[in-house]
Amino acid sequence: MVVDVLFCNVYHIRHFFSILNWRCVFFLLDSAKGFSYTAPSKFEPDCIMTQASENMKKKNIKSVIRSIAVMLYVVLFLWRGNAVAEDFIRELKQYPYNLYHTSVIGSPTWAEIKHKDTLLDVARRFDLSYYNELEFIYPHIDEWIPPVGRHLAMPTIWIVPPTKHEQLVINLPEQRLYFFNKAAGTVQTYPIGIGDEGWETPIGVFHIQEKRPNPSWYIPESLQAKYGMKVMPPGPDNPLGDYMMKFSAGAYGIHGTNIPWGVGGLVSHGCIRMYPEDVKVLYPQVKIGTKLEIMYEPVKIGVRNNCIFVEAHPDIYLRIPNYQRYAMDKLKQTPFADKVDMKRFQLAIFLQNGIPTEITRAPLGDYAERTILNSMLQ
Repeated sequence: MVVDVLFCNVYHIRHFFSILNWRCVFFLLDSAKGFSYTAPSKFEPDCIMTQASENMKKKNIKSVIRSIAVMLYVVLFLWRGNAVAEDFIRELKQYPYNLYHTSVIGSPTWAEIKHKDTLLDVARRFDLSYYNELEFIYPHIDEWIPPVGRHLAMPTIWIVPPTKHEQLVINLPEQRLYFFNKAAGTVQTYPIGIGDEGWETPIGVFHIQEKRPNPSWYIPESLQAKYGMKVMPPGPDNPLGDYMMKFSAGAYGIHGTNIPWGVGGLVSHGCIRMYPEDVKVLYPQVKIGTKLEIMYEPVKIGVRNNCIFVEAHPDIYLRIPNYQRYAMDKLKQTPFADKVDMKRFQLAIFLQNGIPTEITRAPLGDYAERTILNSMLQ
């Protein structure tokens, strides 16, 4: 048994963990450090118009909480008995694209919350990350015990990042990887975990230098005392997972993970972490020498069906002094700045929820996806 899914068939443990969820940890931090936090009522309606500034205010503290959660995961794993983990299987999904005419890929879909689901389960099932893609749009739904039978819109729609080489692309603010097949005009996309503050993932153009299945982990000297070894062999405790693709930026690589719930967070010392089922699909397709562009682009603008979209993400590494001015400059660099509804554009820039939002100025036309996206924002 690997430590992939911890609560799948232990429903009473889910309820126990709900007592130890983020609200209780915030309360403890409030007592210890004077951080003021008001826990939302269980009976409050979902408020998708959550201020981006409030989300960012809690982000640093939540990174500490996630570390606490990992320790709790281990404790609960030891108690789970003979519970059977859910098998997450990923099928290859390729989206047609054109950087100039069809740069918006995918379509929003609906998910029904099943008995014993967590929102982390649901996100992973749809190849999303909870912390980076669902938490912003469903902040008042309990991630551990969501309401069974409820239907939630899944933001399985993205704007492809601006790329020069159309091979492997990682956009750090959205914490997502794109793998282009330029000849076929298709692209794949997967959520990722990236470097934490102080260990930021490097930016630049690199190439895949080495590939290793079942990799051993050569533990940095600073962590060898913690793990009691210099080299960790392949296995369920190895944080590299089953596949490793090293790129030309030193010791960094793209690899799997033994803790999938870290995907979508600032969790590593600079490496790129993927869901085990995702890296299993990607690994055999990537050849040594493939170019890898790692960029920092929190605002993306794209088109599809003659409609204009913007997708805004938080400035996770705090590298943009004036976010609104940065977004306006990005818009002015496009050929359709004069066709944009500025109120909708500014709302998307304010929310920074990572959802591609249509910003075409009226008449809007009959665009079915907008109905689903609007339901997320109401």
